[in-house]
Amino acid sequence: MGVGMSSTDGGNHGGETPEYRRKLEDIPESCIAMVLGHLDPPEICRLARLNRAFRGASSADFIWETKLPTNYSFIVNKISELNHKNDDDMKNYGGSKDISTGLNKKDIFARLSRHNLFDSGNKEIWLDKKTGGVCVSISSKALSITGIDDRRYWNHIPTEESSRFQTVAYLLQIWWFEVCGELEFKFPAGTYSLFFRIQLGKSSKRFGRRSCNVEHIHGWNLRPVRFQLTTSDGQHASSECYLDSPGSWILYHGGDFVVKETDKLTKIKFSARQIDCTHIKGGLSFDSVMILPKSIASKAR
Repeated sequence: MGVGMSSTDGGNHGGETPEYRRKLEDIPESCIAMVLGHLDPPEICRLARLNRAFRGASSADFIWETKLPTNYSFIVNKISELNHKNDDDMKNYGGSKDISTGLNKKDIFARLSRHNLFDSGNKEIWLDKKTGGVCVSISSKALSITGIDDRRYWNHIPTEESSRFQTVAYLLQIWWFEVCGELEFKFPAGTYSLFFRIQLGKSSKRFGRRSCNVEHIHGWNLRPVRFQLTTSDGQHASSECYLDSPGSWILYHGGDFVVKETDKLTKIKFSARQIDCTHIKGGLSFDSVMILPKSIASKAR
């Protein structure tokens, strides 16, 4: 017992002198990196603030290679097609149009986690910061909308509430409501959900406060809107829903689809229709179509 007490109090732990105790920063970076590889990106970034060793280990390429989607090079090429002359980040890339130039995998993940525009600025893509899942949004300007060129029916109006695109399509009134679109994209393997981001009413700000004009809403309680999607490999889904909750942006579920092959282009066609011509409908704001990994879709709604 006396020996045990001496060992506990005596202080020569495995040859260490009382003046020297191992500290957190003494752990080899390679060991730290192995542990960090099992964490999700937000956790890695939080631990990187602990000390210099954790900060250095958190930048290891092999960690972030597993966090990036398998098709990240395709995504980089997509968003690099835009002219980034006005992008402040591009000044750090030596003017290169390839955003991955000179960046390690951690920096590439950080860049792709931002909302990145592509296809002439009418679409955007980003990675979910926690899972690395690929998310896509398509502006109303990239969709085929019946009557969009006739200002008696539709207008593109500026807004601060759009997901990214600064404008939404606002429906005054129409008999035949039809919005269609398509996207051809290389998604990582997995299950995805497609949503239509719609609001009943016309939002604005006055004296810094949000308001929504709902007086022109009519016709949506008489018949449901039908949402549909099909894919190039034969999948299809449809649903019907009455539009409600005036003044609130709602994600209406258009359906789910499964991607089995990461390196293969998948073409998705989708539509929202209410074409019962027995009554007119109006007072609707249409922002975008969103495609999200099903695993995170419930959190976005």
